[in-house]
Amino acid sequence: MPSQYNNLTVNDEEIDLILEAANWAPTHKRTEPWRFKILKNKSKNNLGEFLAKKYKETTSHFSKFKYNNLIEKAKKSSTIILICMQRDPIESIPVWEEIAAVSMSVQNMWLMASNLKIGGYWSSPKLIDFINEFTPLNQGETCLGIFYMGKYDGETLLRNPTPMKNKVSWFN
Repeated sequence: MPSQYNNLTVNDEEIDLILEAANWAPTHKRTEPWRFKILKNKSKNNLGEFLAKKYKETTSHFSKFKYNNLIEKAKKSSTIILICMQRDPIESIPVWEEIAAVSMSVQNMWLMASNLKIGGYWSSPKLIDFINEFTPLNQGETCLGIFYMGKYDGETLLRNPTPMKNKVSWFN
């Protein structure tokens, strides 16, 4: 989580490795719908300010904590990647398959980031619908989320999933 990130920078070579891993995700009919917008330095901080402002303008239950958290997540992150999807111009592929392909590319990003000891957090706030006011999107392009990245100190917390047998049904 961004609150756990330290002040070390995710360098451009590491970002390139993470993006290259994303590019190897499976994709139906080879549409490769993933698109990424890299935000560093002032642009990432501007995103935090923009999201906080939009939150304040659009919520009916304002929380100063949430407002400040939007700003701080951006500030604490070394790099932010906007996760976008470019629809196939023919649109013959179902939207869900394109979203799944983008999601798999983000999984690859997360796996590579973890391998490089870089934390990654995918957030998809309702505010994502306003991202085209922050940065232009191409025709047919949609923003699906925000990937906050940063280096961290200490050990990686291991996830302890529930048993797989609880999630599988066998039919003979």
